[in-house]
Amino acid sequence: QVQLVESGGGLVQAGGSLRLSCAASGRTFSAYTVGWFRQAPGKERELVGGITGSGGSTYYADSVKGRFTISRDNAKNTVYLQMNSLRPEDTAAYYCASTRRFYVARSTSSYDYWGQGTQVTVSS
Repeated sequence: QVQLVESGGGLVQAGGSLRLSCAASGRTFSAYTVGWFRQAPGKERELVGGITGSGGSTYYADSVKGRFTISRDNAKNTVYLQMNSLRPEDTAAYYCASTRRFYVARSTSSYDYWGQGTQVTVSS
């Protein structure tokens, strides 16, 4: 069992930055790939990006590539989502999720554990 807790969301102006954190319980956190997803009102939950257990591989959606960076500190059981050059269209609830897969799976159904989400609002 893995419990995930996101933090770091908030209100920011367009062009600004935020760093989200995903803190996990469990002693085998490094065995889990972690994905970051977001869901805007009326839209489906979409993958923003993810990082494999060792941190050796990352994936980013085209919409955030070059602006967002995912990293992890397995000693702290934490994965980070650094978001720069934020745009109003980045406004959404952001969720982290974990899976035992050795790659960054694209679909929500591939993830076993989810955090409760943190809201990011970008004003224009």
